[in-house]
Amino acid sequence: MKLNIIVDERALAVDVPPHMLHEAEDFYRKMDSDMDRGWQMGPEFIESPDKVQRCQIAANKLLTSLSTANETMIALMAGYILKQLPGVTGVRIDTAGEMLHTELLYEKPVSTATPATPSATPARAQKFGKVEAMEQAGKDVTKVYPVGKSYRFAVRDLKTGEWLESGPMPTEQEAYEKRMQAYKHRLDELTG
Repeated sequence: MKLNIIVDERALAVDVPPHMLHEAEDFYRKMDSDMDRGWQMGPEFIESPDKVQRCQIAANKLLTSLSTANETMIALMAGYILKQLPGVTGVRIDTAGEMLHTELLYEKPVSTATPATPSATPARAQKFGKVEAMEQAGKDVTKVYPVGKSYRFAVRDLKTGEWLESGPMPTEQEAYEKRMQAYKHRLDELTG
């Protein structure tokens, strides 16, 4: 199972082995037990966090684990989110101290109005209206972010859901122009 993580417009995918979800049951129960007593989520104390809030708390722990490069804890927190919210594909972690602003991302459901029929071509994403497509393209193409002395952006692959990072570019302007090309290309894909 995979969880896509976006932090300050940087994107990465965490692969969680299915056996880990089973092996971590006791750990996850302890986490839930701790959260049952309430949790300070930024300026607000939440007395009884719901599933989404629990995943926002786990995402905050994931952010800490990323900063310390704790691979085990990264996989455990990603696994917790995947287990709590079936269908979640990613998380956009708020880094401004507002856990409640962390956004959980889901794959857009494909219309089930007509039964699926096998076809020779791979399934394409559903078509969107212009405004909806612009909004989705904005989610599928990150903003430009610095990496050392270069700049990059990432694009979510429509088939796999994985984030693909651009190559390094020497200037922010060049990266922005390439990002806009990727955004326009994604917009064309979504509107057909």
